[in-house]
Amino acid sequence: MSGIIPPTASLEHITMSRRILALALGAAAVAACVLPLVAAQLPASDEAAKAALDKSPRHGEWVGVFDGLQNTRTFIVHPQRGGRSPFVIVVSDNRGMSDWIRAVGDELAQEGFTSLVPDLLSEAGPNGGNTGSFDSAEAAARAIGNLTTAQVMKRLSAVWDYGMRLPGMTGKGAVVGFGWGGGQTLSFAADRPALGAAVVFYSAPPPTAATARIAAPILGLYPGGDAAAIDEAWPTAIAFLKERTK
Repeated sequence: MSGIIPPTASLEHITMSRRILALALGAAAVAACVLPLVAAQLPASDEAAKAALDKSPRHGEWVGVFDGLQNTRTFIVHPQRGGRSPFVIVVSDNRGMSDWIRAVGDELAQEGFTSLVPDLLSEAGPNGGNTGSFDSAEAAARAIGNLTTAQVMKRLSAVWDYGMRLPGMTGKGAVVGFGWGGGQTLSFAADRPALGAAVVFYSAPPPTAATARIAAPILGLYPGGDAAAIDEAWPTAIAFLKERTK
């Protein structure tokens, strides 16, 4: 898939069958990892995401992460429990800082991670604003075309370093990316040997030369077409992240 998603679309284009999960991790691993985590779910729509954020007991806040050239506005959510935690960077699809992608971050915090959701596309959006205001996939694609991979990698690197410096971290981090963000996640994994793990949802892979450099464990979930079930894939992603950021 291209990762260019109409901003008004629901997540019904995402699908992951149990057969694909079995191929990705092995049937035994799926049974061991998924069954204890059946409660881990993502909102199925932007409306459900907003409701999830409104009722979340966790406090999300905005920080600015400076990369030497510009600040990247970043939504950060900590888990409620005390103690040290790994962190996860969440890279959005082409809609940018939507309620849905912030709800992904909140769900990760519920699962025990500190989540960092950078607004990588704010400079590319209409009037420099929220990319959620794109009214077509074509407009989103044009805005994304204003960014280079090098620019995105510089900003992600700054967010990674910020996460590493946060008090209470374990020193282990991972990245989760969706659509456009999935491709950026793979590119980032190619340049970041210390990455604990990466989970990539519905993204076209980067050039082979880049993937050859990836040392981090990668879980690639490449569904497409049918109505449903990121909720089916999400517990597997959570289990994969937990196992590799212990």
